[in-house]
Amino acid sequence: MESLAKDAKIYVAGHRGMVGSALVRNLQAKGYTNILTRTRAELDLLDQPAVRAFLEAERPDYIFVAAAKVGGIYANNTYGADFIFENLAVEANIINGAHRAGIDRLCFLGSSCIYPRDCPQPIKEEYLLTGPLEPTNEPYAIAKIAGVKMCESYNRQYGRRYVSVMPTNLYGANDNYDLNNSHVLPALIRKTHEAKARGDSELVVWGSGKPMREFLFVDDLADACVFLMESGVSEGLFNVGTGQDVTIRELAETVMSVVGFDGKIVFDASKPDGTPRKLLNVERMRELGWQATTSLREGIAEAYADFLNKSAS
Repeated sequence: MESLAKDAKIYVAGHRGMVGSALVRNLQAKGYTNILTRTRAELDLLDQPAVRAFLEAERPDYIFVAAAKVGGIYANNTYGADFIFENLAVEANIINGAHRAGIDRLCFLGSSCIYPRDCPQPIKEEYLLTGPLEPTNEPYAIAKIAGVKMCESYNRQYGRRYVSVMPTNLYGANDNYDLNNSHVLPALIRKTHEAKARGDSELVVWGSGKPMREFLFVDDLADACVFLMESGVSEGLFNVGTGQDVTIRELAETVMSVVGFDGKIVFDASKPDGTPRKLLNVERMRELGWQATTSLREGIAEAYADFLNKSAS
């Protein structure tokens, strides 16, 4: 493990989001005391001169790029222009700003949707750019691929030590439960809770229920990112997941069990399924000595508690 002082200055971009807040929790739990954050009102990451001035003034020792515009199938399909512009701008401003400020270490957070729609399973890092993307989230995926390539290019041209992490589907505290813009798991938590509250006899789930998905508790992702920072890894692309997947039907059944809803599931096959299967090969992280520890049911129980807490406040 690389020696990183507990008072090293660590900037977490996007600290109020699900990933960023998990990173702050993990860093604090591990004794890091100099965590740098800025709200959107304090620093607009779309404003290139402001980002550059901030990084040159603060010069953090390490940056986590967890700021991003994210959403599920509906949001990606509807707001493609916003997704490609905002994500390109944020990552370009931070990565180039970090380089110009002489910041040598950075961790860029991407998404498993950067991989081709129909590539072999489980998905290895080297499958990047070997086939067409899933059309419903192509603008977002292209922006994230650009971030990965920026990190690789700054490493190669300038000797920087920028790594990229590609998490599978995430869930946990500070998730987005908006039914129009959320991902499948938080949407299921909300829909199941509301069906139970209404006394419904059935739960309607989008699609056929057959696609396979892998889910990672966000605090496990944060732990993986901090692990990479401490390990001294200086470059590369790293998948982070559990190495196990479930069908959407199995996912819905687990959510129903946690929420305590005993109705039946009805699948709305008129709604899109998205990618048939998306399971990451996580051998690269396992070889370094890291693996996820939170079971799906345990994580969903924590996420549901977070949802109830948000609903009550």
